[in-house]
Amino acid sequence: MRAIFHCDKKWGIGRGNDLMFTLPADMKFFRETTKGKVVVMGRNTLLSFPNGKPLKNRVNVVLSPEDMGEGVVTVHDLDELFSELRKYPDEDIFVIGGASVYKTLIPYCSQVLVTKVAADGNAETFVPDLDADPDFTLTEEGDPIDDNGYSIRFCTYDNQNVLSYGK
Repeated sequence: MRAIFHCDKKWGIGRGNDLMFTLPADMKFFRETTKGKVVVMGRNTLLSFPNGKPLKNRVNVVLSPEDMGEGVVTVHDLDELFSELRKYPDEDIFVIGGASVYKTLIPYCSQVLVTKVAADGNAETFVPDLDADPDFTLTEEGDPIDDNGYSIRFCTYDNQNVLSYGK
């Protein structure tokens, strides 16, 4: 399993249940990386999508206390989530938010794909700082590129101590 997100320089990922930056190159990377794959998210992340609809061309797994409707696989707790995820190859699973889902599931991810934005987005929600986590190693860091007026870098972190969810 992997995680994917963009964050500001303070590891912030969102404000007002929305993204802080409009980044076309990052969105293209996200679409191309997750298309045809399994995306795992919390209820609020699903509701933040246009019309609260699941992402097309993906299996949308939503961790929520209530049924999230058509087009998604709703799971109610971690046991149900892990049972569902065991149906898919690890490399096809991407955790896509929000903050509490990242916090819970990143230790189970073998790799985290991070688009770092060299700006302060005045975030309200944050993910763990992988640079400060001894279990994670920055294994790839792209050159900075301009994306809609922001300098971004595509980075890959490998988890040296992946927790098992029963695979």
